[in-house]
Amino acid sequence: MENWEGVRVVVLGLARQGKALTRYLTEHGAEVIASDLKREDELPLDELSDLEIQFELGDHPHRLLEQADLLCLSGGIPADLPLAQQARLQGIRVANDSQLFLENSLAPVIGITGSAGKTTTTELLGRMGRAAVEGSKRSVWVGGNIGRPLIADLDQIKQDDLVVMELSSFQLELMTASPKTAAVLNLTPNHLDRHHTLEAYTAAKANILNFQLEDDTAVLSREDPAAWGLRNYVQGRLLSFGVRPFDGEGTYVERGQVRLILGGEEVRLFPVEAISLRGPHNLQNVLAASALAGAAGIEPEAMLAGVEGFTGVEHRLEFVRTVGGADWYNDSIATAPERTVAAIRSFGEPVVLLAGGRDKDLDWGELITL
Repeated sequence: MENWEGVRVVVLGLARQGKALTRYLTEHGAEVIASDLKREDELPLDELSDLEIQFELGDHPHRLLEQADLLCLSGGIPADLPLAQQARLQGIRVANDSQLFLENSLAPVIGITGSAGKTTTTELLGRMGRAAVEGSKRSVWVGGNIGRPLIADLDQIKQDDLVVMELSSFQLELMTASPKTAAVLNLTPNHLDRHHTLEAYTAAKANILNFQLEDDTAVLSREDPAAWGLRNYVQGRLLSFGVRPFDGEGTYVERGQVRLILGGEEVRLFPVEAISLRGPHNLQNVLAASALAGAAGIEPEAMLAGVEGFTGVEHRLEFVRTVGGADWYNDSIATAPERTVAAIRSFGEPVVLLAGGRDKDLDWGELITL
């Protein structure tokens, strides 16, 4: 692992990722300045009160770079921030917690990205992994863009453990390292208020593949044109997933069974009826998780154990309750029109949609036609 003793690090952003990174670096000997645009009374700084940290709050002044060796950005901090641009001009490395985790993890990492379905696929693969290691001394670690930042667990992760990491475009835009196994579930316009163009957004997502080696593995959706269009970026082994049968390694559905082709062998994994998740988009998520599980050497029995009883993640077509004869679902994670369209199409019965939020400069055309 990297030696942080005496390294001068500036961390921008003191939300979940920034706090975890600040603690990790400080506990490993780095001299950390933590900066946030919020004031002291707006931040839970008591969570870091046991550490020797210098704070710069209410602004990100350029003097932060005067003696910095490394500038780390939290997920909410754009890569084109003037301070980050100045750091690059001065030859100061710019990174984030995900980059540092990938560089220092002893265990191989499975990374998952996409415009939709990341969290569901990540959690499902984590369930499959836990079923596979049950009764052994191995552990499965799930995190990244969801839950606990994995940098907080880095010291506990062993070489033979399994790490499943959700990666967003905000994290990937800075990356110069790729996970051992990388999946791109789908690509549709999203976060254009941050990335400005679809090309920049796609380039950020492609970083999950860009730094893989010849002995690494990529898993792509062959039924999502934009995701499948990234296959030319693949450096090593390629698996794919989709409903229809195909030529190559990966997962598909035939005669009501989820099937896997790997190493020239075809294996029946489990029946489609074992899947509790609602909607065709969730079938794609299951196929993706199963392809990743196959690449990781997880047996079909463990895949089935992960699928059975998995009803999804909160805020993602989450059943709330039945009131007055109507079923209420919480799909508040759907912050792009395509995700709302997929949710609506999961229902055969009439749907009343309650929606709100802010515009992210996305195309509303398909949603309007429903």
